[in-house]
Amino acid sequence: MEPSPREPLVRKTSFSYQTFPERAVQRLDKEYLRSLHNKRLYLAVFAAVLGNFSFGFALVYPSPVIPALEAHPSPALRLDQYTASWFGSVFTLGAAAGGLSAMLLNDRLGRKLSIMFSALPSAVGYALMAGAQGIGMLLLGRMLTGYAGGVTSASIPVYISEISHPGVRGMLGACPQIMAVLGSLVLYALGKYLSWRWLAVAGEVPVLAMIVLLCFMPDSPRFLLSQGKDEEALGSLCWLRGRDTGYAREYEQIKDSVRKQSRRVSCAEIKDPFIYKPILIAVGMRFLQQLSGVTCVLVYLQSIFKKTSVILKPEYDAALVGLVRLFSVSIAAVSMDKAGRKILLFVSAAVMLVSNLTMGLYIHFVPVSQNGTIANKTLVSSANLPAEPTNYITLIPLLATMFFIMGYAMGWGPITWLLMSEILPLKARGVASGLCVVVSWLTAFTLTRFFLLVVEAFGLEVPFLFFAVICAANIFFTGCCVPETKGRSLEQIEAFFRTGRRSFMR
Repeated sequence: MEPSPREPLVRKTSFSYQTFPERAVQRLDKEYLRSLHNKRLYLAVFAAVLGNFSFGFALVYPSPVIPALEAHPSPALRLDQYTASWFGSVFTLGAAAGGLSAMLLNDRLGRKLSIMFSALPSAVGYALMAGAQGIGMLLLGRMLTGYAGGVTSASIPVYISEISHPGVRGMLGACPQIMAVLGSLVLYALGKYLSWRWLAVAGEVPVLAMIVLLCFMPDSPRFLLSQGKDEEALGSLCWLRGRDTGYAREYEQIKDSVRKQSRRVSCAEIKDPFIYKPILIAVGMRFLQQLSGVTCVLVYLQSIFKKTSVILKPEYDAALVGLVRLFSVSIAAVSMDKAGRKILLFVSAAVMLVSNLTMGLYIHFVPVSQNGTIANKTLVSSANLPAEPTNYITLIPLLATMFFIMGYAMGWGPITWLLMSEILPLKARGVASGLCVVVSWLTAFTLTRFFLLVVEAFGLEVPFLFFAVICAANIFFTGCCVPETKGRSLEQIEAFFRTGRRSFMR
């Protein structure tokens, strides 16, 4: 068979594009691996996520403290049903205020300085709780630590996504959740040995370590470029990727993307699908994540276990759940860049649905005499009741809670934060990430504030059945609205929303 007239042209073109092809490919592979394995990137991420460690520590602080303060000898510090619900929920109100502040701080101070700023209210809040002489100081301390958590919730995921290499952005994007889980687990462990005052003192340690380490870390190259600091941005990217890599090529890509979005988002531009679609997806995910009930479960974990009289002591059960949570979010970190985001979200929501449904049905159908409680209407008043199980059936609420936390930590915990930082357009990233945090924590505040009141009025099964319905909605939302961002650069993701062409995501 004779070659067609076009064959020589094809061969010639192929040859022209593949001058020294093997050497070029080897050089690019070496540069890719060097930039992927640059230890400075991981040091910067570690310094930032210490803020999440403090956040996780502060979030579950009430879990061992509420039972202790319910039995406190001083009336000024003793908690009742009303004050306990405020002590558990005011943290989330502070977090919403922190997210609102982050809408300005992220674009004015930058990602790194916003994270560093959060250390001030956090340190003051822990100090107030450590030296509290009344409930007012405890509530103010909780609100300040919540405010710091709101700032870090909006700033750290954005900082990590903007400094990360696309090949490890999924893994590094899960690090905030891993550190938050680790902070909660450390709190549960220390709660067995330290008084509630010394627990607050211990909370100061990661805050101080974070601010010291961040002093030596660079700011986000994308933020620096948006501020016209080209030389600093190039130096930051060189530090993060390594001198012997093709960071200059990545720098030009980022610079071109920033140039296209040099102006801040205006009210008129909100109508652009490129702007409002990713914002609605991110806000919707944060809203549904909190409605699934995770904050209520974490804040009132020991009280829930007292209520259901599981087979171990509540503090041991809480620590066990913390270990499961840490293990699960670690699995998510490893598999996120391999399996993809959407499949993990589907699995996560399905596991949470089954777990919440099991918990609700167990509480509803198992007789009071079998689950070892005296009343099915209150959590706080049961603090002084014996927690000895009368039947091994009480393993069911423990296992259901463990699977709920496992499901959450595998998907809807870390991925909602990661996707928020991935899909939001650069020109609206600072403001929109703050909006996501505000919506998230206002939802969490409403749930934690009224959780105990709903339990007292209708029973513990009602919230869990409601959470199960929300988890079913999470599955539907994931299938209809959430894009797959595995292995895509932030510029590719923005191009997808700008044009609607799925070819950019392949």
